[in-house]
Amino acid sequence: MERGPSLAVDILIVFPDKSFVLIKRSNPPFKGFWALPGGFVNYGETVEQAAIREAEEETGVRVKLLKLIGVYSDPNRDPRGHVVSVAFLAKPLELDFKPSVEVEEIGFFRDIPEKMAFDHAKIIRDGLKLIERNFP
Repeated sequence: MERGPSLAVDILIVFPDKSFVLIKRSNPPFKGFWALPGGFVNYGETVEQAAIREAEEETGVRVKLLKLIGVYSDPNRDPRGHVVSVAFLAKPLELDFKPSVEVEEIGFFRDIPEKMAFDHAKIIRDGLKLIERNFP
């Protein structure tokens, strides 16, 4: 049987002032780098359910998904193997952020930091463009 790519989600959690949430990874790959909250989709789970679950697991915050940012499928985007990510734009439903054990730190940004994991800088840029077009 042929092996296929893994499926993941990434969530760009944005506030009304257009600042956004990033997590500092505590595990490889990209340990110590900033990343979007996200992770792998479980068997039997929709990508939307996975995005809501992963945002809450990694940040402690429930989110409302607003819009699909895009699908990111470059086979080289993740050093662990071919991972396709479905990225969502979301807003927080509460402001009680609590990092998980997988997260070294939670940060709030208006600009993309230099040490970004994976292709998350591109996802953020795409998400911010989407906001400008749809939520001026």
